[in-house]
Amino acid sequence: MALSNNDILKKLRVAHKLRDEDIVAICGLANFNITKSELNAMFRDENHPKYMECGDQILRNFLNGLIIHLRGPMPERKPKVNE
Repeated sequence: MALSNNDILKKLRVAHKLRDEDIVAICGLANFNITKSELNAMFRDENHPKYMECGDQILRNFLNGLIIHLRGPMPERKPKVNE
């Protein structure tokens, strides 16, 4: 059975010991805004009436923000000078 985006998000949350505020801030690093209530809806049981599926865009922006959070911002590249 394959993991859903919600499962991946939950596992990353536990592995990195992140709270809701941390995940909101990490998404903000990737210029993606998400509310705590939207986030809580993704962590609910699939049978819950307010369950929300974690889309690819949300997971992608969280992962991009997590990279910035863990490694720091990417340094600016200097343009190559043709010799």
